[in-house]
Formats: sequence, C-alpha cells, structure tokens
Amino acid sequence: MLLVILRVAYLLVCAGAILAYINPEEVDGTASSLPRIINDHKLIAFVVLLLLSQIVTIVDMMIRRKRIEVISAIYFGILIGVLLAYLMIQALTPIVKPPYEGLAVMLTLLILPYLCVSLLLQTKDDFRFVIPYVEFARDLKGGRPLVVDSSSLIDGRIADVLETQILESLLIVPDFVLAEVQDIADSNDKNRRIRGRRGLEVLATMQKNPHADIRVEETNRTEFRSTAVDQKIVELAKQVRGGVITNDYNLNKVASVQGIPVVNLNDVANALRPRFIPGERLRIKIIKEGESAGQGVGYLDDGTMVVCEGAATQIGEEVDSVVSSVLQSSAGRMIFTKPA
Repeated sequence: MLLVILRVAYLLVCAGAILAYINPEEVDGTASSLPRIINDHKLIAFVVLLLLSQIVTIVDMMIRRKRIEVISAIYFGILIGVLLAYLMIQALTPIVKPPYEGLAVMLTLLILPYLCVSLLLQTKDDFRFVIPYVEFARDLKGGRPLVVDSSSLIDGRIADVLETQILESLLIVPDFVLAEVQDIADSNDKNRRIRGRRGLEVLATMQKNPHADIRVEETNRTEFRSTAVDQKIVELAKQVRGGVITNDYNLNKVASVQGIPVVNLNDVANALRPRFIPGERLRIKIIKEGESAGQGVGYLDDGTMVVCEGAATQIGEEVDSVVSSVLQSSAGRMIFTKPA
C-alpha cells in the first residue's frame, strides 16, 4: 500500500513539474522561453515527458527483489550526479542562451545522474577503496553469512547444529542448490531419492527453527554463469562477503584456495568427539573383519571407526583394547587399537 501511495505521489509530482515547465507564463507570469516545437505542441510534449518520467516506475515494478548494495549505489550516484549537474549548469549558463537554456538544464540533470549511477553500479565492489570505510553491504547480525551446499542439507547434521544455537550467522540456501537437491529427490535411483527427500526435510526443519536465520536466495543467472555448482557457491560467497558451510571435501578445498572461510561439518563433529590418546583403554564390540588380515572393526557411539589388531576371530564379542594410534582428517577419524 505504501508503494502504491509513493508511485501515485511520484506521478502527480512529475505531472506538476512538467506542467510548470511547459507553461512557465502561468507559474511566474514571464514570457515562455521554451523551444518552438514544445511551445507549439504542449499537449503532446506533456504526454511524452510524463511517459518518459514513468519509465522509472515501470522498471521499479519489474524488479521486485532489490539488493541493498544496488540501492546504495543508486543513492550515491544520484547525489553525486545532481551535484555535478549543478556545477555543469553554472558553467553552461554564460554559453547556452534562450530558448535552449531550459532544455540544457533538463538534459544535464538527466544525463549526469544516470552516468554516476551506472558507474557506481559497475564498480560498487571497489567503491570502498575510493572512500574508506564505506561499503554497499547489509549490516548483518552475528558473523558472516554462510552459503549452504547440498551435501550439508542431505547430511542433516546442520539442523542439529542449529538447535544448539551455536550458529548466529545468516544461512543462505541458493536457488541452484535447492534445484540440485530437488533433482536428487526426483531421481529414479531409490537411494538418491531418499537422500534428496531427506535434504528437503532438513531444510524445512531449519526454516521452522525460531533461533535460525535461513534465506533461500534467488540468484541472477547472468552473474553465475559457471556450470559447476561448487564454483557458483564460491562466487555467491564472494558476493555476500561470507563463507561456506559444507561437508564436501572438494568444495572445502576449492573455497579454501580462493580465500573463502569454510565451516566443515566433519571438522566440527571431530572437534566435539571425545579425545583418545595412545595407551588409553577402550572397550568395543567387534562388528566385522577389517581390510587387513586379522583386523576386527567396531564403532563407537558417535560413529567413529575402531580397528583392532588380531580381533578378526572375535566378531560379535566385546573386546578390551588399548589405543595405539589415531588417524584424523576432514573425512572422519579412525582409531587403531590392540587387544589389552
């Protein structure tokens, strides 16, 4: 409703300003100094100028989603453009004589703000280097925004992390990631279909969390031309000056080498698991044989794999063992033990 009122007010202001321009004798009583073509066809000139002024309203209605950095660039562009136009008009006053003085003023006020806005829109990411401490970015609560990939949604642990309220950052789910998860959910393969549906359910659960700030981002296709989803995620993270949350090893490396902060769910899980040092006793149940001869494999409650030497013959039994070494990486953690 407020936008409708604003647009109607803008229409009325434009109509009044154009009427004042084409009928100066009725406003201040002075003789008309308009170009002859406008003075002879005032009605046509009024309609044409009014339609030109409403192009802004039409463009505004077509672009429904606005970005704060774009709006800031337009604001500063108009401000600087009007200032330059004023200086230009002062410089042109001795040169341009009636009846073209008014036309020169109007064109200057139109052209220079447009050029300034266009320049700032194309260089908005570098503008902060021209004027220090000024950035066209939204002031976000908490830390940097994090772009969520499909592996995090399918994995499901991200919803549990949000329940702990440890993440205060805005989580951005791009539309191309959502489309990727939907494609997996519609797959003919049963396992892929189950994983995709779980990803959609996890996203729905995250959106219902009152302590989480989740946003499904509609991206501009012209800005994200890369066919690889991982590269699109990195480009979006750069655009929002944020990071990436994932448990995909390849995306982790791609983002890291480009200087993008990465929250790896596997690293988070490993950091929260209980620590085991060589020599510590551990009681596990042997589930199956290991890859090497004589090895038995068991699992801790948190899913950590434990490999016990010489326990291949004790499948189904609980074995007291001593930790010999621990192998930890972003892919997970393995504990190697020997019978006590």
